[in-house]
Amino acid sequence: MNLHEYQGKEILKRFGVGIQEGRVAETVEEAIQAYHQLREETGTEWAVVKAQIHAGGRGKGGGVKLAKNESDLREHAGNILGMMLKTPQTPGGMNGAGKLVRKVLIAEDAYRPDFDACKEFYVSILMDRESKRNVIIYSTEGGMDIEKVAEETPHLVHKEYVDPALGFQSFQARKIAFNLGLEGKAFKEMTGFITKLYRAFVGVDANLFEINPCLKTADDRIIAVDSKVTLDDNALFRHTDLEALRDISEEDPTEVEAKEYDLNYVNLDGNVGCMVNGAGLAMATMDMIKLYGGEPANFLDVGGTADANRVANAFRIILADDRVKAILINIFGGIVRCDRVAQGVIDAYNQIGNIHIPIIVRLQGTNADIAKELLDKSGLAVQSAIELKDAAELVKKALA
Repeated sequence: MNLHEYQGKEILKRFGVGIQEGRVAETVEEAIQAYHQLREETGTEWAVVKAQIHAGGRGKGGGVKLAKNESDLREHAGNILGMMLKTPQTPGGMNGAGKLVRKVLIAEDAYRPDFDACKEFYVSILMDRESKRNVIIYSTEGGMDIEKVAEETPHLVHKEYVDPALGFQSFQARKIAFNLGLEGKAFKEMTGFITKLYRAFVGVDANLFEINPCLKTADDRIIAVDSKVTLDDNALFRHTDLEALRDISEEDPTEVEAKEYDLNYVNLDGNVGCMVNGAGLAMATMDMIKLYGGEPANFLDVGGTADANRVANAFRIILADDRVKAILINIFGGIVRCDRVAQGVIDAYNQIGNIHIPIIVRLQGTNADIAKELLDKSGLAVQSAIELKDAAELVKKALA
């Protein structure tokens, strides 16, 4: 589950991590009120207006503006609120439709009074699945795309792995501060910042914490100017307060609907709809589609306990995508019975009607013979396959 910047900063602050102070607003008047509150609390005269969407690169699309007075702030907030913000990370990139900005964060100008005395760093924490350990990735090149830094100057990207049995150690915090070239008060501040940041990462069962930039201020404080936080959905039962932070308006509506039916669905950019049981088989199916010249339109795992109703809902969700030119149903009946899947397809077909795209079905395993008989007697225009490669070949012919 992705969080907005202001929500991520609230979590960081809860764990004692230094942050750029700010207030969220949904209207221009709320933005003005937030600005005055910040002036009273922090003494800031300048403020930063930041669009709150689930995407990075907001500044490149005009979603981050510096306001030097109330008049500037009113203008920037008015322009950003309600805009369709396009960034390299919004759907379709800078050429896509963008995302609607419903909220802005009014934040203090942490770079004053001496911009030249400030220094930006990059810090993130995530799980490295290859080493089976959490890893802290950090660099002196903050404020930039870390992928670009890693490609052009890989020696400036450092990694610190954390032993799951020992946890994060104080010597590792000192090592990070040293590699970032800090000394004195800033060195001590960074060791505390990293320690608390890791404690927050573990404490909320996060998948990702990305602080870019992590700022050394003119008075040698270390604070998070931005925050990208992703929580582990599987651990939200332990954090009901955090589950309430979910912003459905920022998510793909189809994926939200699929989740209501306990379907594992991810929208993709292709033209072949996929319905599979099991994540591994789904990945293999998508690979086979690409091998035969198609492009998957989705990842859809109906799960090992799918019944006819769940399959029918999955079928309907796939057909709602206008880009889908063919559907491949690939079920291996182990726990799930093939006849249940077949019945779900029949029910969905009868409910929707007027389906004019090819449907290729491969059912193997438990009750596969019964499933084939159901489909054959249904009168539906479906094509059957025994081998996965045969199914992919039928998809190829359907797209020709």
